[in-house]
Amino acid sequence: MSARLINRGERLTAIERLLFRSGQGLRAVEIAEECGVDRRTIYRDLDTLQKLGIPVSQEDGRFHLNRDYYLASVRMNFNEAVALFIAARAFTRNAEQQNPHIVSALNKLCAALPEPLSSHVDYIADWIRGNPVDRNYVQNLEMIIRGWVEGRTIRLWGSTNKLGDSYMRDFRTYFVEPTTTGGLYAVGQDALTQSIKVLKIEGVKRAKLLDDSYELPEHFDRRPYLESVWGVMDGDGHDRMRVVLAFAQDVTSLIRERLWHSSQQIEILPDKRCTLTVQVSDWHELMPWLRSWGTQVEVLEPIGLRQQLALEAVQMARLYTAAVR
Repeated sequence: MSARLINRGERLTAIERLLFRSGQGLRAVEIAEECGVDRRTIYRDLDTLQKLGIPVSQEDGRFHLNRDYYLASVRMNFNEAVALFIAARAFTRNAEQQNPHIVSALNKLCAALPEPLSSHVDYIADWIRGNPVDRNYVQNLEMIIRGWVEGRTIRLWGSTNKLGDSYMRDFRTYFVEPTTTGGLYAVGQDALTQSIKVLKIEGVKRAKLLDDSYELPEHFDRRPYLESVWGVMDGDGHDRMRVVLAFAQDVTSLIRERLWHSSQQIEILPDKRCTLTVQVSDWHELMPWLRSWGTQVEVLEPIGLRQQLALEAVQMARLYTAAVR
């Protein structure tokens, strides 16, 4: 944007956008260089933005936007607005914890939609609002998002997915990703070990924003964490376990034609079944998906997953056997 912006209205919009995109804030000289004007002009522009109600603040020589109070302007067409509603609805249907910010976003989305869609979106927002909200979860999520946006380390206290073991970790968020089962994961770097970790946000009990700042590594590859059909499941490559699943012959073609996970290996068995082998850090996230296949899948490894499904099958058989007596 280094070209000089002659129109002041255009420059004010540009400054607002620059501050919104900057997680750590900008110095007046940096804004001036981007807009092609001197610092005195930028100071006058910043003062004008504040008078216009834009929540601009200054700290340690850097100017910031208070994102808790800033209302970003987004222009979208009809189909884009509907697409956002469908995405929000799909996530809230399976979400482990409800996020009240989705409700407020849906209420604002109503303004971009004509009737009868507007009334329907408003009805869904009211429906979701009736669900219980864990305020501690929402506060932790907001803190993690803030650390992500501002590039600041977060100290997290929580428990792991597997055994409920507690942890305290200084964490640098690289991105947040939902799973198909309604969970939210933060992918980032463990500040102590410098390794990539995947943390389930629902398992975080407390979050504290630290002063330590960081930048996303230039060569960080996020693709391995996004390729799985089941959503984010993997950490830094350590402590992964081998999962081997045998699928019935009549679904073999379906299993073969999809990419389920970046680590997958598919083999055809002599009895025409096929095996799907993957390496994951926590097989518990596979449980809803495995249950959906019923008797068309058999867990061969690990023994813990096999035993868990076998126990559920026995309990279900007892339940339905008792019901028909």
